[in-house]
Amino acid sequence: MLAAFSLQSVGFLQLAAGTTVEVALRYFAFAGLAWWVAYRLCRTRWWHRKIIARLPPAADVRRELGYSALTLVIFGLMGAATIVASRHGWTRMYWQVADYGWGWFWGSVAAGIVLHDTYFYWTHRLMHHPRLFAAFHRVHHLSTNPTPWAAYSFAPLEAVVEAGIFPVAVCVLPMHPLAFGLVMLWQIVFNVLGHTGYEFHPRWLMNSWLRLVLNTPTNHVQHHEKMKGNYGLYFNVWDRLMGTNHPDYENRFREVTSRPKPEAKT
Repeated sequence: MLAAFSLQSVGFLQLAAGTTVEVALRYFAFAGLAWWVAYRLCRTRWWHRKIIARLPPAADVRRELGYSALTLVIFGLMGAATIVASRHGWTRMYWQVADYGWGWFWGSVAAGIVLHDTYFYWTHRLMHHPRLFAAFHRVHHLSTNPTPWAAYSFAPLEAVVEAGIFPVAVCVLPMHPLAFGLVMLWQIVFNVLGHTGYEFHPRWLMNSWLRLVLNTPTNHVQHHEKMKGNYGLYFNVWDRLMGTNHPDYENRFREVTSRPKPEAKT
């Protein structure tokens, strides 16, 4: 949304179109790269790290792409609405880095990431409520063996909830648009990696203090498999505090990261 934020005088529809294009470019760039590397270039070499050791059906990929396209439009509309609100002074967004300094600029990036992780955990748990699940979250869980394209595969109502972090972040925190853009860049990278279906963390992670903080692709793929537990996004803090890690999570991570590498062909 960086380019869109700089367009102070354009209309809402132009803002929405520009924001949609920008979000789409990031989504297709990162999800496309992850798909090509994990499922084309290095599939054989990394197959032992495929958390669910089978390829996702082509129909799943098509569905993920279709719902993701709708999500991109909703993100564009929500982004444009946030920009308009900021123009009217209804948020805490600021436009000159000097207003708060570079220290807070980078601090707001870190705070935005923590805020988004908290927002995601609690909205995610709420959408798993039996009365809300079908309307909000069922579409995302149709991907039981997710691919990078599942990162934005949401039903429209869930897409609105996920985009809710846009206004929430800039209403809670003073944020420069570039700082907000960096939070969103972190989001798409982490989101795509979490849905790629491969565990890239080293085995020793689960024997170190980092397991108490960092989330892993195994954690999120297991959530897609089991339909409950493992609600976190970037960090494993809320799941640990609330006791919502799947009881087999750490063992599953160790199993995936202990698989032998395939023998090199001569």
